[in-house]
Amino acid sequence: MNPARQLTAHGARVFLRRAHLVDRRAPRVVDALGHHGYIQIDPINVCGRMHDHILRNRVEGYQEGGLMRHLHGEEPGRIAPGLRAAFEHHLPSTGILVAFPVEAWPHLLAAMRARTGGSGAWSGRLTPRERAFAAEILERISSEGPLASDAFADGRKGRRVWGTATLAKATLQKLFFHGRLLIAGREKNRRLYDLPERVLPPSVLSVPEAAPYETARWLALTRLRQHRIVALKKAEIPWVEDLVMPVQVGEGPVLFCLKEDLPLLDGPAEAPSEEQLLLAPLDPMIYDRRVTRRVWGFDYTWEAYVPAGKRKRGHYALPVLSGLEIVGHVDLKADRAARKLLVVSRGVRRGHRTSGAVAGLARFLGLRSG
Repeated sequence: MNPARQLTAHGARVFLRRAHLVDRRAPRVVDALGHHGYIQIDPINVCGRMHDHILRNRVEGYQEGGLMRHLHGEEPGRIAPGLRAAFEHHLPSTGILVAFPVEAWPHLLAAMRARTGGSGAWSGRLTPRERAFAAEILERISSEGPLASDAFADGRKGRRVWGTATLAKATLQKLFFHGRLLIAGREKNRRLYDLPERVLPPSVLSVPEAAPYETARWLALTRLRQHRIVALKKAEIPWVEDLVMPVQVGEGPVLFCLKEDLPLLDGPAEAPSEEQLLLAPLDPMIYDRRVTRRVWGFDYTWEAYVPAGKRKRGHYALPVLSGLEIVGHVDLKADRAARKLLVVSRGVRRGHRTSGAVAGLARFLGLRSG
């Protein structure tokens, strides 16, 4: 492998803006999804949902809910399988829900199969009660079409995982983790489940499970596409050695980028836009805290699940990107009843104003900034 290419923090920041579509946005959701490999989905809606925050900075003219419409069509649960270009599922070995292009399917099958025998209360093997209930669930969905958990009038409780779920919800969740059901649509974030053959195209479902080495390569490549500069584990490097270039920012550890991205390192030294952008809390450009500290000099943790008394920035603080600097954060909350986007708190470097960025997010959400 070639020796590591030396980058300054300034050069790495320019590269990341370009590689993350911030300076030249994608024309459509499908283009951004293909570029990044997946888009993380999160149900929390404090001032807009995570996936919408990610894509509004990457897709030209993106509108709230655009990812869900791309996934499931305008009418939840009614898009024809042959028209579906993406689907929801979990990154292997994680509980992270994402939107994948349909080409990811064969690389998820091994993880789905492994979960059927696993011990996880959320995603592992079905309990005897769940196994009996699963037969009823699958029969009804087969005959009636997409259904949500509340379609099953059963008062029994499931195991305690992220709070107490009904037996129906817990069983549906496991069937989804196992690939026996898929999310066919959403109604106000409520999942509608259906059989895989009524969600994904036959040409996708007919592809056999990928070989272990193919999936290992795919996983490493997907992480590179997602973040564009990453720290690869020693065991991962052989899988993608022909596709990557080692880079080093200052005196930091050796990182890796895709060879296909090298033209972005050598492109014209045009100044990036000084427009202030509010980044998603789990934006792929700042997801890896170690790389974010090294490149941006910014230490950030998403605090939505941190106890209130231990939060440093706020419940849903959005980092503020200004040119080649992350200059602080704004903690926002949407008051839907009053149709206002409220600033709970902010911490921004002197000389930087955030009113324009906040007003832009308010317009995106159909609210007034106040």
